[in-house]
Amino acid sequence: MDEPCSALDPIATARVEETIRQLRERYTIVIVTHNMEQARRISDTTSFFFMGRLVETGDTFVIFHNPRTEETARYLRGEVG
Repeated sequence: MDEPCSALDPIATARVEETIRQLRERYTIVIVTHNMEQARRISDTTSFFFMGRLVETGDTFVIFHNPRTEETARYLRGEVG
């Protein structure tokens, strides 16, 4: 899914996210998003790409709370990107 909720209101976004939660029990779902809060809410695993290069991948909670690379940390703080 490429930016599945980019132009949706909060109610529609919540419905889409709930559908994703239900589907992920049976399917692997890949989402591309710039919405960090959405990624944090609905993903189990996160991969951070920057300038076409895979910087970091792993458990979403770990990446958002203790990223392994300074590049990821700076992006999450809003300093780049």
